[in-house]
Amino acid sequence: MSKFKGSNFNNIISKIIKNSLFTERQIEIILNQKDIQESKFSISKGAYYRQVGQSREKLIGLYYTIILFRALGILLPDDIDVISKLSEQVNVINDSDIFPEREEEVIRVIDRLVRQSCNM
Repeated sequence: MSKFKGSNFNNIISKIIKNSLFTERQIEIILNQKDIQESKFSISKGAYYRQVGQSREKLIGLYYTIILFRALGILLPDDIDVISKLSEQVNVINDSDIFPEREEEVIRVIDRLVRQSCNM
């Protein structure tokens, strides 16, 4: 699967990151801290650990938001199912090669399903 210039992620993951609450650098730091993927960082140790703290706080905030939304009935069990299935599919896609012309179609399907689940 092709990658954005200067990105450590394929196009689909990069586009998902752009729509998330995290930056690519923060995702790389989280992956590095959880020993999922080792990345080399061209920043000072102080800047790196400052970003580790920022990433950790964002992740904690995300978990609290999920708990809150589930408790208030904003995020329903069906929504969790959609998120889980999409996550599994993106994981499969991420581990395989996909034709570049299909990437945009995959992104559109993901976007449509997310927006449908978030319909207010």
